[in-house]
Amino acid sequence: MSRKNTWVFIIMLLLGGGILWWSMRGVNTADLQSSLATLKWGWVLVAVLAMVIYLLLEAVVVKIFVDSKQETISWDNAIRVPLVEQLGNGITPFSSGGQPMQLIMLVRAGIDIGRASSILLMKFIVYQAMIVVNFIGALIIGYNYLQANLHQMAWLVVFGFVIHLFVVSSLLLVMYWPALTDRLARLCLVPVKWFSSKRYADWLSRLQNKMDNFHEESVRMGHDFKTLGKAVLTTFLQLLFYYAIPYFILLALGQAHANLVFVMALHILIVMVISLFPIPGGFGGAEAGFSMLFASFLPNSGALVLAMLIWRLITYYFGMFAGILAFNLPGIGRKNAE
Repeated sequence: MSRKNTWVFIIMLLLGGGILWWSMRGVNTADLQSSLATLKWGWVLVAVLAMVIYLLLEAVVVKIFVDSKQETISWDNAIRVPLVEQLGNGITPFSSGGQPMQLIMLVRAGIDIGRASSILLMKFIVYQAMIVVNFIGALIIGYNYLQANLHQMAWLVVFGFVIHLFVVSSLLLVMYWPALTDRLARLCLVPVKWFSSKRYADWLSRLQNKMDNFHEESVRMGHDFKTLGKAVLTTFLQLLFYYAIPYFILLALGQAHANLVFVMALHILIVMVISLFPIPGGFGGAEAGFSMLFASFLPNSGALVLAMLIWRLITYYFGMFAGILAFNLPGIGRKNAE
C-alpha cells in the first residue's frame, strides 16, 4: 500500500476503536462479560467461514468472466482480486477504491486494461443488480418491521435502493453507448488540450483504442448468456452467505429463536443504509444501523455491543487485513495463458 493508504487504514482502526468506546458508554460490564463467557465460538467460526465463502465465490465470478479460449487467470490471482477490493472499499468514501484496486490486480495478472475494465464493470453491474434483487425481497419481508420500529431509517433504505438502481442504469449506458463514453473521454481530456494539442491528440487516440476494446468486450460478454447466467447465480449465492453472517452471530450469542430469512432481510437493509454514508466503511452508520435493527433480538446492551463488534470484525476488518496481504505478497503477475 502507499503511505497515504497506510495512514487511512490506521485512521480507520482508530476510528473503529473510538466508535467501540462510544458504544460501550452505559453498557453494563457484567452483561458484556457474561455474554462473552457464554459465547458459542463454533457459531462465530461459522460466521467467519460464511465471509470466506463470500470472498471465494467472488473469485469464482472473476474466473467466470476472465477465462476464455484466449486466456485464463490462475486461482491465486483470481482470489487476490476480491481481497484487494475489500481493502480498497474499506479505506475510501462510498467504497470508491475497490474498482481501481481490482483493476491493478487484473493488469498485474496480464489482462489487457481495456478487457479488464469491461470485466470489472460487468462484474460490478451483476453485483449491483443482485443487490437490487435481494433488496426487493428484503423490503417485502422486513419493511413493516423497519417502518414500525425505525420510521426515519425506512426513508434512508428506500433512498439507498434508488441510488443503487441509478448506478446500475448509468453503468449500462456507459457500456452500451459508445458515443456517450467518447464524449465523456473528450471532456475529461479538455484540460490536457489547454497545454498541448499534440499530447491531447495522442492521449485521446490511445484512450479511444482502449475504449473500443472495452465496448467490444462489453458487447461480447453481454451476449454470452451462459457466462452471464453463471455469474448471476454465483453472485446471488455469494450475497446469501454474506447476508447470513448476523444470523450466525445471533446463534453464537444463544439467540436460537432468530429467523434466518428475517435476519438476512434486516442485514440487506443495513447494507443499503451503509452505502449512503460517505465515510470509509460507513463508520457510524453501520454501527448505528446494526444496533437499532438487532437490539430487539438480544437480551441486553452488552450482548448487542459484542454482536456488533464481531459483525464489524468479520465483515469489515477481516477483508481489509486479507486485502493488505493479497496486495503485498509476491507472486502476482504471472498470467496463466492457454
